Amino acid sequence: MSTNQMFSGLGLDDRLVRALSEEGYEKPTPIQMQAIPEVLAGRDLLAAAQTGTGKTAGFALPILHKLMSSPAKATAPGAPRVLILTPTRELAAQVHESVVTYGRHGSVTSLVMFGGVNINPQISALRKRVDVLVATPGRLLDHVGQKTLDLSKLEILVLDEADRMLDMGFIRDIRKIMTLLPRARQNLLFSATFSDEIRELAKGILTNPVEVSVAVRNATADRVEQKVHMVDQSLKRDLLSHIIRGSGWHQVLVFTRTKHGANRLAEKLVKDGLSAAAIHGNKSQSARTKALEGFKTGKLSVLVATDIAARGLDIEQLPQVVNFELPNIPEDYVHRIGRTARAGAHGQALSLVDKDEVKYLKAIERLIKQPIVQTALPDDWTPGPVTPEAPRPPMRSHRQGQGQGRGQGSGPARGQSRGAATPGARPHTSSSRPQRSTRARPTA
Repeated sequence: MSTNQMFSGLGLDDRLVRALSEEGYEKPTPIQMQAIPEVLAGRDLLAAAQTGTGKTAGFALPILHKLMSSPAKATAPGAPRVLILTPTRELAAQVHESVVTYGRHGSVTSLVMFGGVNINPQISALRKRVDVLVATPGRLLDHVGQKTLDLSKLEILVLDEADRMLDMGFIRDIRKIMTLLPRARQNLLFSATFSDEIRELAKGILTNPVEVSVAVRNATADRVEQKVHMVDQSLKRDLLSHIIRGSGWHQVLVFTRTKHGANRLAEKLVKDGLSAAAIHGNKSQSARTKALEGFKTGKLSVLVATDIAARGLDIEQLPQVVNFELPNIPEDYVHRIGRTARAGAHGQALSLVDKDEVKYLKAIERLIKQPIVQTALPDDWTPGPVTPEAPRPPMRSHRQGQGQGRGQGSGPARGQSRGAATPGARPHTSSSRPQRSTRARPTA
């Protein structure tokens, strides 16, 4: 079945189908199959889907279709018709890139705004027509305070990764934003889980919503080789450095629980001769962007991240994920290790577990309904200082290997065998575009 038949079968505008075809995307993902018809029908939507399932395309495609099908009669500057709220700067940039990519054959205009960068270019852009605005809550309210943004004409609201917005303390900002919007609007809320808090939030925003979900919450765990090393917290940094250097890992994503811990670990790995960097909320936008791009292209072999900073990060064929510290929320463990099992690919996840983290380990095992194998520490490792001259793992360019090293926060999972990719958001750059062969599905 051709790409056109697959997506035109969902009732999407031919210009969107053309853009998807040019990107090499053929087969909608389950969340897209469920969500797109409901959004096109104008219904409010409560969707359970995480990064990697195709959720960005699941709402971006039908929204673009609606905008293309019914151009605004009056276009007031700085008065968006669609608002997409995201919890992080990286995710905002990636969602916006998806909007630009899918809508490139139409006349829809869009803008992304987030903090950590100069506000003046955003103010200038708001003096023109903006159909789709992708924003983080804090920067959006900055513009509202400066009266550079008019939300009175809004037709569609999207809350992306609403669970993370609650985790990050955005609930008051969200409620304030709600008071600025017209009552007659379509609302779409996407969350990794339907927790009690999410359902409570949905009650105040959605009207008679349709619920859709994709049952992949724990499926990724089945495609990941998981193992645990029991080790004292004080020895973890030396052990991880030893494992990375000894195994020759060229691309490993390491999760820590705190920003300070991420900094300390990255500094330790650099001291040991590895190319490493940390990303978290306290880093400047330029520093985060530089680290992400270095990791995606293979110039950086180790990226140390907190859960929130890594949300939306999607690296093609990411081979290794390490839990330097276990998360205290079991679902976050599945989020983490799922980054190395995109589109049916297989990966490895190593967790370094201190005796005080055993309770977290047990909770995770209950969630994924399987024990995680505890393996012995490497025979050739003894705790102690590492010499800076220690060999570095081989570096690969982003063109080497099966995954061509370009990550998408909410972009298509590129790791499938040829003929099975999925459309989603791309990083907010235009320089790295890997060669495409026949692909099949959009992941966001």
